Amino acid sequence: MCGFSYTVFLSAFQLLPTAPYRILELGGSKAAAGMFLGFLTYASAVTAPITGSLADRFGRRRMLVVCSLVLSAFALAYAFTRDHRVLLGLALVHGGFWSGLLSASSAYITDFIPESRRAEGIGYWGLSTIVALAMAPTIGFWLYHRGGWPLLCASVGVLNLVMAAIAWQLEEAEPAAPPPRFSARRLIEWRVLILSLTLFLYSFGYGGITSFVALYADSNHVVPKEIFFTTFAIVVLLTRPVFGPLGDRIGYRRVFVPCLALIVAGLALLALAGTRPALIAAAIVFGTGFGTAYPMFAAYVLRKVDAGRRGAAFGSILAAFDTGIGTGSVVTGWIVQRHGFAAAYGVAAALAALSIPFFLIADRMLLVPERDLPNG
Repeated sequence: MCGFSYTVFLSAFQLLPTAPYRILELGGSKAAAGMFLGFLTYASAVTAPITGSLADRFGRRRMLVVCSLVLSAFALAYAFTRDHRVLLGLALVHGGFWSGLLSASSAYITDFIPESRRAEGIGYWGLSTIVALAMAPTIGFWLYHRGGWPLLCASVGVLNLVMAAIAWQLEEAEPAAPPPRFSARRLIEWRVLILSLTLFLYSFGYGGITSFVALYADSNHVVPKEIFFTTFAIVVLLTRPVFGPLGDRIGYRRVFVPCLALIVAGLALLALAGTRPALIAAAIVFGTGFGTAYPMFAAYVLRKVDAGRRGAAFGSILAAFDTGIGTGSVVTGWIVQRHGFAAAYGVAAALAALSIPFFLIADRMLLVPERDLPNG
């Protein structure tokens, strides 16, 4: 599963940072450039609760194979697209299969991680995506500048086929409990979805970073322009193995809330300056908080979800998370075009700051009060 997820994100993060450059090359505006990630993640958010439930019912391994094969076809379609509006239209459909990939893989991995080490296990599994994130933008920009957009799309397509081959070799994991009888009302885990709006508030900034931090570096003549991504990835690799086990021992909330504060601080640093030292400092602070927050949140929420509903739960989490990323990408493009990068990342920091009181209030209202002990 680490190999599968590494390949997923090695493919995705060759495409996502370079797609805005392709849209600009085809005559689109900066706002349109931000819409690629925005459209993809909006579609992912809308479909995630449904694809998560489908993975519970029809098999998580089967969902991984099918989605990987379909994404290889999208890579081919991207290669031959000459209109940025068509590119954006493809991203909308792409997002539906992307959500199936993420919700099914998240549910699959938690079927065999011991409950007492859930944050640690999710954290270690997630490191494979961070390693990919450290490498993929550099590879993507190199392919784009050396061989053009078609070569980049060919690389993405081949990696998607590799994903399908890896998924085919997996054994279908049997959940601890079978999924309940199908009901449209049970497609969505509503408590999880509402609490996951916390992720919406802080992932807004991540959407702006993914689409525009390389352009931000370019505008300030910072080289290499991938410096934020690389630093971010290294920081997560170093900190997640420390904080994951800590959350299992002392309680997930006690680690999650300080992570939210670090995310706010990292985005504020990004808003203050776009110099090379500032980008590195922001990546260190933001990476420490962002890289640890998701495993803590997922482990905390899964205590309240039946084993047969994990796909639906992750679908709800992804719905909020991807909506935040998509909104951040689109709105950041709009703000950058009119007010500049500093204002855009300042707005992101303000929204992330709201995630702290929202989580504390929503958690108290939605979940049964418990002492924040290990695994509780």
